[in-house]
Amino acid sequence: MTQASNLFKNFVSDLSGLYDKNEATSIARIVFKEKLNISRTNLAIDRSLEINKNEQDKLARISKKLLQGIPIQHILGFADFYGLKFKVNKNVLIPRPETEELVQWITNKNKKTVGLNVLDIGTGSGCISIGLAKEMKSAEITGVDVSDKALRLARINAQSNDVKVHFKELDILEKGNWNKLAKFDIIVSNPPYVTEHEKEAMHINVLNHDPHLALFVPDNDPLMFYNKISDMALSHLLPAGQLYFEINEAFGNEIKDMFEAKGYKDVVIRKDLNGKDRFAMAVLSS
Repeated sequence: MTQASNLFKNFVSDLSGLYDKNEATSIARIVFKEKLNISRTNLAIDRSLEINKNEQDKLARISKKLLQGIPIQHILGFADFYGLKFKVNKNVLIPRPETEELVQWITNKNKKTVGLNVLDIGTGSGCISIGLAKEMKSAEITGVDVSDKALRLARINAQSNDVKVHFKELDILEKGNWNKLAKFDIIVSNPPYVTEHEKEAMHINVLNHDPHLALFVPDNDPLMFYNKISDMALSHLLPAGQLYFEINEAFGNEIKDMFEAKGYKDVVIRKDLNGKDRFAMAVLSS
């Protein structure tokens, strides 16, 4: 038996070669809570808490996977998002905290309006659709994605979180598919927005384990999804309908200019909690 507090410190230290201290500590807390049922409070209060050999071996195996760059969410098989649990795998992006801010923005702005029709483009794990469905219970929500494998997972997540979302396989870049969609009060998307040259700065747990289809856009056309989706929204938003995006922080001004050039009004570029331009919203003229 070994003291849990010492093992925790060693676990964080082992990860320090790949993660900064804050992230390593956060990952360690998740592992101890989910795999050993030892919370942050338990560690702080009970200094005599000990861990047996089997549990130590379990920690060592997890640490080895983490040091290979495998995300903790893939090791656990799920990710926390907006107070909910989402099954994740290599076919979907791991939901990010920034995207929770996008869901919160939409719900805060629209939670008093009943009967809204909402479209989530590039739904992936379904995190945006399902988060909105939990908060906006009278809304009719549709999630589309080009990946059938992602949609299979999204359907599982909707069922496990006890919400109804209509999921549909559809490539939004193909204009011929647009007539398969209805009209909506809200269209939201967290599309691929990482440019190819930004790959060098990415952590290996993202670069090697998140689907590139959901991450990257060409350097010579970084706004390709924003451009296509905002064109589609011109004919598929209801009057005064709202269009929301998660965006690359480097292109806030360009996206604002693009919206305004297409005739959208009330354009807002919003910062995330880290102070980066991360979200865009525009309204279709009535």
